[in-house]
Amino acid sequence: MCGFELREYANAICMAHSTRETERKYVAPAADDLGWLSDLTRVAGVASLAGRGVQELDAVYYDTDDLRIVRSRASLRRRTGGTDAGWHLKLPLSGDSREEIRAPLSSVDVPDELRQLTLSRTRGAALRPVVRIRSTRSLNHLLDADGDVLAELSMDTVNADSLLDDDRHATWNEMEIELAEGGDPALLDDIEKVLRENGVDRAPSPSKVLRAIEETTPLLRRKTDPRAGITPGSAGDHVLTYVDGLVRALTDLDPAVRRAAPDAVHRMRTTARRLRGCLRTYRSVLDREITDPIRKDLRWLARELGAERDQEVLRERLTSGIQELPVELVLGPVGARLQAWDAGRRADGRRRTLDALASARYLKLLERLKRLADAPPLHAKAAGKPKKVMVKALLKEYDRLTRRMDRALDMPAGAERDASIHHARKAAKRLRYAAEAAQPALGKPVRRLGKRAKVVQQVSGAHHDGVVACGTLRALAISAHAAGEAGFTWGLLYGQERSAAGARERELPEVWARVPAAARHKSLRR
Repeated sequence: MCGFELREYANAICMAHSTRETERKYVAPAADDLGWLSDLTRVAGVASLAGRGVQELDAVYYDTDDLRIVRSRASLRRRTGGTDAGWHLKLPLSGDSREEIRAPLSSVDVPDELRQLTLSRTRGAALRPVVRIRSTRSLNHLLDADGDVLAELSMDTVNADSLLDDDRHATWNEMEIELAEGGDPALLDDIEKVLRENGVDRAPSPSKVLRAIEETTPLLRRKTDPRAGITPGSAGDHVLTYVDGLVRALTDLDPAVRRAAPDAVHRMRTTARRLRGCLRTYRSVLDREITDPIRKDLRWLARELGAERDQEVLRERLTSGIQELPVELVLGPVGARLQAWDAGRRADGRRRTLDALASARYLKLLERLKRLADAPPLHAKAAGKPKKVMVKALLKEYDRLTRRMDRALDMPAGAERDASIHHARKAAKRLRYAAEAAQPALGKPVRRLGKRAKVVQQVSGAHHDGVVACGTLRALAISAHAAGEAGFTWGLLYGQERSAAGARERELPEVWARVPAAARHKSLRR
């Protein structure tokens, strides 16, 4: 695990404290032109503006030599002064929001828990101080009628010194509006209307560290465009846009998975599958000599994440089944046995996830994905029109799904048919993901095809979940019987799951019948 013991790794991650930060930065108005600040009380809910004095803040930002953290829209700093001194890792969220993960000022070295949470961005490269930012902050609170804080308004005089290049310095003034935790983001829009009325515009950079590095470090000025030479609107352009978004999502999800955030493992696993499917479907666009090893590693990653995710899904399904039964039908220590069965498997799944994310193979995968985004290995067909190149790839996936589905539906009921339906489900998923990549280029017909493939995937997936649940319930019943416990409840649940799986199996031909019509749309004809 890259030098970390699993237990230390998990404990360190849990020590960090997370908050959501929502803020906007503006060009600071002249110090002698602040009379208009009283206009902010015209904003709905704002009753008064209260000064909170001056703070001296001193922050040292850490990054790799080539600034991998900042380039990925995140930041890592050690700050003294103010009310929240400590280590802060800021990760991008949607809109004006970021997740801020804090650790105490225990040392001058980057805390292990934050170092681990940056691994998807640093890809194992060493961290070092890159810029120091000192700010003199005049702090004000926007209060409601009860005196509660709605937002903070700060006037900052900023001095930045590069720690990568000698004698490079920058200074500027800016204004910052930060929403109180749990506040309504619409308040920022209302405040901005007042600011614009008084000639206050957004700052040229969304963060201090990005502006400091842009103004003091030549590294960010030497930009190369990985899309140079790619025809806008071409098949390659659309495929790379989809791939870039997935690579970014995988990077962003990594810290959430390490911290066991709700649904994070599921989302990361799905992202890996989407990316793997895209690289397979559009092999005519991207050189498979480069992408095949990436696909292999993405398959490995999804499998490792699957141990934790599949156990989570199955646990919730069985727990819900027991809770929905009338109490008189729950015979024996059913809940205790289910809990004992889950405990070991849940720990094993979590261990596999953390081991995977701490492995050299994972870091190598991240490096490969970065190279894929920075230097796309394009075939000549990448310059082709989406109508020709992407439609052909889509219909290949449709033909594969057709073969698998026809085979599954022609088989008699039983274990072999169950396995064939699951095999067809995987093809439906690939068709759905292929349609997602093509939809921006090909529009409504492809969106319709993707939606219908998704329904097939969902119905066949529900069937598979029921089959897996039946196998688990049978094993639990056998264990209960061997321990002298009643097996009635396990048998009852088995019957319910078998019935539900059968219902989905009977539903499948109907939902499948809607897919060919979408695939035969005139805009998708060869």
